[in-house]
Parts: sequence; C-alpha cells; structure tokens
Amino acid sequence: MKLDLQYNFQENVFAAKIILANTITEAKLDDARIKVTDDVELLLDVMPPQIRQAIQTEDGLELLVEIVLDLGRVAEARFADRIAELTAEHVSREDIHYVVTRVGTFTDDNRAGIERTLHRISAIRNRVGTIIGLTCRVGRAVFGTLDILRDVIESGVSLLLLGRPGVGKTTLLREAARVLADDLDKRVIIVDTSNEIGGDGDIPHPGIGRARRMQVPSPDRQHAVMIEAVENHMPEVIVIDEIGTQAEALAARTIAERGVQLIATAHGNTLDNLLQNPTLADLVGGIQAVTLSDEEARRRRTQKTVLERKAPPTFDVMVEIQDKNRLVVHHDLARVVDAFLRGLPLAPEMRMRTDQGDVEILPAKGEPPLGEVETAALKPPPAKRPRRKVHRIYTYAISRSRLEKAIHKFRVPATIVSDIDKADLILTLKSQEKRRPRRLREAQASGVPVHVAKSNTVAQMENFLRSIFLVEDYFNGEESALKEAATAAEEVMQKGVPSELAPQSSHFRRLQHELVERCGLTSKSKGKEPYRRVIIYP
Repeated sequence: MKLDLQYNFQENVFAAKIILANTITEAKLDDARIKVTDDVELLLDVMPPQIRQAIQTEDGLELLVEIVLDLGRVAEARFADRIAELTAEHVSREDIHYVVTRVGTFTDDNRAGIERTLHRISAIRNRVGTIIGLTCRVGRAVFGTLDILRDVIESGVSLLLLGRPGVGKTTLLREAARVLADDLDKRVIIVDTSNEIGGDGDIPHPGIGRARRMQVPSPDRQHAVMIEAVENHMPEVIVIDEIGTQAEALAARTIAERGVQLIATAHGNTLDNLLQNPTLADLVGGIQAVTLSDEEARRRRTQKTVLERKAPPTFDVMVEIQDKNRLVVHHDLARVVDAFLRGLPLAPEMRMRTDQGDVEILPAKGEPPLGEVETAALKPPPAKRPRRKVHRIYTYAISRSRLEKAIHKFRVPATIVSDIDKADLILTLKSQEKRRPRRLREAQASGVPVHVAKSNTVAQMENFLRSIFLVEDYFNGEESALKEAATAAEEVMQKGVPSELAPQSSHFRRLQHELVERCGLTSKSKGKEPYRRVIIYP
C-alpha cells in the first residue's frame, strides 16, 4: 500500500523530520531556536489497548502523522513515509466507543481533542449520526519558526496568510500569538474555532504563551466571537484561523477599522485565488466593474468596462506560503491589488530559509521598504514632484475612508497614520481648527503643519491632495506609458518579436525599462530627444 504523497501531512511531516534528528531538535536559525513537541504518548493513551500496543512496536513514532480507525476495517497508523496496518482484527464499535469516551466533546464540525494538547480527533458519522470512523491526527507544536516573518509581524501591520492545507499556516499563527504576547507584551486574543491553535480543553496549550484564547461554540458563530473579542477584552492583536464566510470577512473589516492588529489565514493559495472568491475578495478591498467614458477608455487603452478595487483592503500585507521555507510577501496590499487588476506585472518580495538556517530576503522591485509604504502605484518625476517622500497624514475629525478613496484615485505617495507623533502633516475640519483643541495646539507647537478642509466630502479631500501633490497631468501620462509598455511586453512574450513604443520623456522611459525587466525581457532606448523611445526585445 503506497502512501499518497499529496495527502496533507506536510505540517506534521516537517515537525516529525525535525524530531527525527534528535528527540527534541534545536537548530539555530538566525539567532532563533526551533523546538518541536508532540505529546504522542497522550494520544496513545486514548487508543484501545491492542491498538496502542501495536503502535508502540512500530519504529519511528516521531514520524507518526495520524491513526485511522474505520468500523469493519483494519486500523492504520500513517507515518510520514509509510502506512502500517496495526492489527489483524477489524475495528469494532467498542473500539470506536473506547476512544470517543476518552477525548473531548465533538462539536458541530465533528472535531474533538485531548486537553492541553494539539491532537485532533475528527469523526465520520453515518446517516443517523452514529460515529463509524475516527481520524486521530498528531498535533505538534513547533517553536522558533517565526524568524522568517518576525519583522513584518512586529511592525504592527494586519497580516493575511494564504497557503494550501498543511503548509504551516496554523503553526505560524500560533508562533505569532506567542511572540506578540510574551516578547512584545501585547494583549493578544486568539479566536479558536476548532481548537487548532490553542489545543483542546479549558486550559490552552503552552504553545500560545500568555496569549488569551476564546473558543467558538460552533463554526457559524466565529464572526460573533470575533466581534465579542474586540468589544469585551480590549485586545491589541486578534489572531484568527481560516476566515471562510462573508460574515467573518465583514467582522475582520470591523476589527481592522477599530485599529486592532489582525493576523489571520484564509482559504486560497494566491492573490488570484482570493480575488476570484466573491466571499473573501472583500478582505483585499473587493472588486467592482466600472464603466469608463469613451475618452477615459482611449486614454487607458482598455475596454470601457474594467475591474477596480472598491474599498481599502482589510489587511495591509499578504503572505503566500509556498512551502515551509519559502514565502511570497506582498507589502502595501492596496497597491498590489490595483496593479493586478490593471494587468501590470507583479514582482513581490521573496523570503527563503537556506539549508544553513539563515533567512534570505529578495526585495520586491520598485516597492518601498517596510514601514514606509506608498499608496501611490507610480512614482513621480523629481522635476514635477519635489516632495518624493511618503507623506504621513494624521486625520482629526476627518473621514478616513473618504481620504483613502481620494488617495487611491490620485495614486499619490501618502499614507494615513494613527499616531500623531509620526505624522508629517495634519488634516482637520475648519470647525475643529477654530476650536483649537489641545491635540492640534500641541502639534502646531511642535512644528507639524495643519491643513484645513471646509467639509468632510471627497471633493474637499481631493482639493487637499491637489494642493499638496500637484496631481493632474503627470499621472495621466505615466499611466499611459506604463500601460503601453505592459501591453507590448505581453505581445513580445507571445509572438517573440521586438516591439517599439511611442516616444516618451526620460523618466517615463526609465519606468518602462523597469517594467520590461520585471517581465524577464530586455529593452533599450533609441532615437534622439524628443523622439527617443523604448524598444522591447524577447
């Protein structure tokens, strides 16, 4: 009998291989230490005696992934590299009853556990609800794997993790909760639907450190518990495993808007998967079809109906977990989604753990460094935009969502901050400026400029951005130049023949060269000013 290599054992296999090297292996990873614990003996204690004895005679218990008990069939122990039949006798109803009476209560998702462990017991029922099969999965706590993402998590941004089942999303969540609670002394609440993160029972597994855990009575109540966590317990961080419904996506947005750092996983492997899921697309801002005018469609060189992001994303950063040691990190998720919907090539940050245990980071081409994220998708030329840095705006009595819409529309290098001490400038209403509240007086005294809008409308926000960033004509030309380069690059890759672009200024040509390079093609400029232009080669 062959082991199905596609079976989702990866998380336990990774842990088991570490244990195999030494019962508890400690490997130095960039000044962190990895430790793995499994408590296999506690899982064996709930097995029928003859099955427990059979498993204990097997070699390599550190590689045990799960035990399968199906009524009327031979019990199996599934290891990382093989499957072993345990006894000659078939599993009886008494065997299944023996296990069921020694584990926790099965909830609506047909899962139970063993108190203070990460082992998961999943039930298969017949048509009348009687349990006729059990999958007893070994749960292992892996400590010290967060080094590959620690800087992102400690920066305070809201983080969304994607990846196939078993790739290690829950392990990262558990480690993130522990590090934020123990090392950074933050108030962390885990919303634990199936006890995947904190283990079974009233007392959570030590793997979550000092983080607090709220259990969910049934999967359809997860969104309500998420909101309850914010309203009742004043967390600084909320950790959630598997956001999967529209109600949960809405609850996540509510949490993020209240200023709470959110770390969560969702169904899907890539950004593309998420955008195609109508239920979860709201996590990254949602998609809406927009009909352009004839003039705008000609300027963009697109069809009249295009897809655009309809709201700010719930999360600031998204991570695609390709495998245990390889991650793709999308910083400034709003800008990434906009570029994706416009058909521009993405060149995200890559993070890899080497064989020596070091973490290697390949920065994203053209993306700003972490903590200094631009809302603008495009960078302005020095001649027209002397202020090239990211402007951090603190809003006082101003609608944050309306200002974000205006920033998105003009694609200017600005971000809204929640800490007035980190602001480059303040935007407030005329009525507030007249009242001169203490916070504004202190800001002015410290030299932070205060700008005033007459009212809380999008038009006033746009006027403010025009005055700060000198918006209009530049972006039209830059977007057109990049769109032309992206379309031509696609044709070159498909047809394998060079393509010559329209003449552009030196700055626009440089942006076109950068885009072509990200597509894996070559290019050069040809001609004399003002007719100098870019040629793209296969």
